[in-house]
Amino acid sequence: MPSYYSLGKLPAKRHTQFRKPDGSLYQEEVFGTEAFSGVYSTLYHVNPPTRVSHIKKLKELAITRWHPDLHRHHHVRTKNSELAKDPVEGRQPLFYNDDVFVSTVRPSHGMDWFFRNAQGDELYFIHEGRGSLESVFGILPFHEGDFVIVPRGTTYRISLDGKDNRFMITESAGPIEIPKRYRNDYGQLVELAPYADRDFRRPEKLVPHNDSGEFEVRVKIDNSLMSYVFDYHPIDVVGWDGYLYPWIFNVSDFEPLTGRVHQPPPIHQTFEAPGFDVLSFVPRKLDYHPQAIPVPYNHSNIDSDEVLYYVSGDFSSRRGIEVGSFTLHRRGVHHGPQPGAVEASLGKDSTNELAIMIETKKPLKVTSIAEKLDDPNYPFSWQTPAKK
Repeated sequence: MPSYYSLGKLPAKRHTQFRKPDGSLYQEEVFGTEAFSGVYSTLYHVNPPTRVSHIKKLKELAITRWHPDLHRHHHVRTKNSELAKDPVEGRQPLFYNDDVFVSTVRPSHGMDWFFRNAQGDELYFIHEGRGSLESVFGILPFHEGDFVIVPRGTTYRISLDGKDNRFMITESAGPIEIPKRYRNDYGQLVELAPYADRDFRRPEKLVPHNDSGEFEVRVKIDNSLMSYVFDYHPIDVVGWDGYLYPWIFNVSDFEPLTGRVHQPPPIHQTFEAPGFDVLSFVPRKLDYHPQAIPVPYNHSNIDSDEVLYYVSGDFSSRRGIEVGSFTLHRRGVHHGPQPGAVEASLGKDSTNELAIMIETKKPLKVTSIAEKLDDPNYPFSWQTPAKK
């Protein structure tokens, strides 16, 4: 996570009286992890955040699993998936296990209600579109190429600037963090990290509301969606400080590490979470040994599954892949450059590919939505010509 940050009005000392202009007290909230021993922020509300007026269950968020007969690689095409009304209920889950859900969504509208994921931390990758995430921590504008990290329990809503939007969403059972190897003992990013603190964007402006009425917060918990109705606007924080809040890193600010010969995928690691890593394959200079082969070598994922999401450019080791495609490469089955890719790469000095990888420690399950979008010929694309 980024470093200490604050916005708005704060008392001189925490857990002390902090009064409004009329003499009444602001309501203090400690928003923290690991039972008050992890990272946290302290927020000051106009109204008690506990003052709910109505609760009901909206629906179960059931996932239908696809049980393929074959253990094989998958190519899931989402480029032309249907438009959705909003970024939350329109999500199409594709791959999941106990640690992570990977979904895609093409929202045409923002949210006229608020959302709180009490089940997982969220990582939005903004493939197309722009808008703002308005939360109790302030307003955080986003645009194409942004990773938007939203800690679990954050109350927020998303507004969109237009109807053409495409997001990949990763929901995590644990915190999505900066890899430990990129930080020193004090939490500061080391010089060898592929980004620096000034590359991170934090909430820009705090706009506290004090409106009365009916305001709905939809809460995701235990794979269900609950509706909490409050008689005041839930974005009523006048000030906060701490280490836990939404933030943004843009993939174009990832500085790739290169070498004389082909480097392994861990050099592309961007974030880590319990049970999986997030990697960014960005435009970069290629290997510069005179005999280098600039595409990946053949390998099998002995103890991991990997999902690769194709954003833009030419992914040099693949063919038949389009923008918005996902591939799932299964553990125990080899993959690598497809026919002709090695020869075509020789002598190239750069690549313009952009792709995001989710690499998991536990096997991934595939949903019935992914089944409908799956290309059954993909496992045979290493044949010359490809088998049908």
